[in-house]
Amino acid sequence: MSPGPRDWDKELAEIDRIMGKKKAAGDPPAIQDAKGRTPAPKAKMGSSVAPTRRQALGTWGRVLLGGGLVLAAVRWPYLTTCGFPLAGYLGTLFLATGAGVWGAVSAWRRRMGRAHVMALAVILTGFTIALLAVLPRVGYAGGSATWLCP
Repeated sequence: MSPGPRDWDKELAEIDRIMGKKKAAGDPPAIQDAKGRTPAPKAKMGSSVAPTRRQALGTWGRVLLGGGLVLAAVRWPYLTTCGFPLAGYLGTLFLATGAGVWGAVSAWRRRMGRAHVMALAVILTGFTIALLAVLPRVGYAGGSATWLCP
């Protein structure tokens, strides 16, 4: 049992009338979540909102943490030939690279160019030093080294 033919002109006129009210009122009504709260507007891509002082210090702290760990690995005072000292050395390099990635993401989101470049340098340096320690142990480099001490 069908209700009969629809009057599309009448329905489209009603839609046009509703849309006209929204345009006249300005912005469309805010979308609310399940609890009836209106979410805060998000920053649009490409917006150049300067980071707050706290955000900038946090980003630089992440980058400098990674840089300090890389410098500690370069000046590592212990043997790194095998066993637990090697694990500690590689763990430090892993943390340094992770801090560099954390700083790079933070700097990218806050549009901090210098911090981002420094974070990328930390990542590259940490990864390179780690490769110099790992490649001889996996048989890729010319020399051979072991993971565990004899």
